[in-house]
Amino acid sequence: MSIEFTSTGLPFSVESGAPEKQPSHYQLAWKDLRDGLKKWNVWLMLAYQDVKLRYRRSVLGPFWITISMAITVYSMGYLYGHLFHTNLQLYFPFLVAGMLGWALISSQISDLPEALSSSESLIKQIKLPYSLYIHRVAMRNIIIFFHNIIVIIPILALFHEIAKVNLYTLMLLPGLALIYINSIVYGLILGMLGARYRDIVQIIRSLIQVAFFLTPIMWNPSLLPEKNRFLVLFNPFYSFVELIRAPLLGTPPTLTTFAIVMLITLLGLLLCLKMFSQYRARIVYWL
Repeated sequence: MSIEFTSTGLPFSVESGAPEKQPSHYQLAWKDLRDGLKKWNVWLMLAYQDVKLRYRRSVLGPFWITISMAITVYSMGYLYGHLFHTNLQLYFPFLVAGMLGWALISSQISDLPEALSSSESLIKQIKLPYSLYIHRVAMRNIIIFFHNIIVIIPILALFHEIAKVNLYTLMLLPGLALIYINSIVYGLILGMLGARYRDIVQIIRSLIQVAFFLTPIMWNPSLLPEKNRFLVLFNPFYSFVELIRAPLLGTPPTLTTFAIVMLITLLGLLLCLKMFSQYRARIVYWL
């Protein structure tokens, strides 16, 4: 079927004489998301290269990430365990598993606002789905998480009565899947905000530092008065950390945790579709 253009620039079919229907903003947004998933080999390669290049010419390479995490969590566990006058056998596994979860979540939130702006040269030169750059950052942090997870092996060996490897440990995989989905959903939102307003990056990083102390990572919710413990549930970071911490300790995340995470995921998906479909065409002009 041959195509010609009207005086207004709209394409129409010579055979039918009717202008072809242009895809809506929602259709273009969904197409971007689908194409981003289809190009998984591209963003997986870019994520791997990001980690590899970060530690090029070093002897241990990316395992410096693991060493840094090990030094941090082991020293914090010993120090705060004595400061809080708590049983190290209970506190050490709780802290290390929590820090692994927090490191993943905080790095996603801190890095995703720059996912689009840091790829400005690629976006302006190569036509690729915007969601691909979000996948790149999210997968890069997942790779780093699997480097860091090695630090819990000595904890499992030393405190095997508290931290156990069992069938519940497999629930780490659906927990990571939920975190990854939220990274893509909220990553598109944060990426667009970060491209439009460059101060967003610094604001979010400052808020992350405050959230670290407000989230039960170094301290156990049991330290709160019983009547106030429900307040922890209003901290969304706690639910996402529990998706990682509970399976690593050999216990299942609670149904409340899953319910809160699913609600946050649904809200994020609706907001993402609304914003991405509305502002997707403007991203390139913001960079």
